[in-house]
Amino acid sequence: MKYEIKADTLNGAFDKAAFPAFATRRPQLSGSKAASAARSAFVDGYLRTGAEMELKSVSGAVAGDGGYALPQEIDAIIDATLKTASPIRAIANVVQVGSAGYRKLVTQNGVASGWASETGARGQTSTPLFAEILPSFGDLYANPAASQAMLDDAQFDVEAWLASEIASEFAKAEGSAFVNGDGADKPTGFLTGPVSNADDNIRAFGTLQYVASGAEGDFDDEDPQDRLIDLVQSLRAPYRQGAVWVMNSATLAKIRKMKTADGGFLWQAGLAAGQADTLLGYPVVEAEDMPDMAAGSLSIAFGNFKAGYLIAERGETAILRDPYSNKPYVHFYATKRVGGALSNSEAIKVMKFSAS
Repeated sequence: MKYEIKADTLNGAFDKAAFPAFATRRPQLSGSKAASAARSAFVDGYLRTGAEMELKSVSGAVAGDGGYALPQEIDAIIDATLKTASPIRAIANVVQVGSAGYRKLVTQNGVASGWASETGARGQTSTPLFAEILPSFGDLYANPAASQAMLDDAQFDVEAWLASEIASEFAKAEGSAFVNGDGADKPTGFLTGPVSNADDNIRAFGTLQYVASGAEGDFDDEDPQDRLIDLVQSLRAPYRQGAVWVMNSATLAKIRKMKTADGGFLWQAGLAAGQADTLLGYPVVEAEDMPDMAAGSLSIAFGNFKAGYLIAERGETAILRDPYSNKPYVHFYATKRVGGALSNSEAIKVMKFSAS
């Protein structure tokens, strides 16, 4: 019996020596406990009751009035909802930046290259021309409100409600700016700049190429579908991989009625739930901020927006709880720094509703 006790003690010592981490504690999974605690403290403390807590302030000028950064979990819900509700964001190139001074350099004429044998001399290549893309930034804000009685109700999911309200208001505001924004304290829309019917190798950098519809404010009566084909083919082949149509529902309603010579519709519905509708084989994105068909309007865009339009975001969403301005309602003032600009004018083409 004494030998067994000694052996058990010895075996326990061996176990601890071989597996010290398991002998002392169980492994923790990627800091999830700490993240959940911070999230719960933010929702149940600050959002519901306004309790002061140790949170990161996001205002560099007035720390107390700047509000607090949302926990990553809630911010991720807002970002996911924005990508679904904001049509241009879903197809554009979105980058996270550390300051409003973000710049991007792009080549206008490509990088020069050549061929040579293994031991042959390499001639000097020409210097590429660079252009600087500088997105214009603005503070995107939303101000949803809830009554204190709603916040006191434990069954009220304040986290989901707040994320949904903020994302909905953000999507409306940025959807307009990404299309028609003038760049004054907001993103510069891709339709804001100059347009020309000149080809890519002639047109000035930053100028979109347009294809005329054949009639003022409408399509050509004879073969309207041919104008759409011309718009597709005006985009160079590398950009057509991943290209989409962008237009509002009124314009799409007119196109959906177009038929080919054998009676088939140009527009094709998605074959499965969640699959995009297509026009001439390319997905269609409905953006209600696109202009209606009118004389000289740019009502249809076709291109690769991942390559053509840049959205820059600085930092996370900040929120300030305001129970005083509109009693008995509590307002949640949410802000986010967002910028946008056309990054490659060769990757997006537009249709101008004019005779030429």
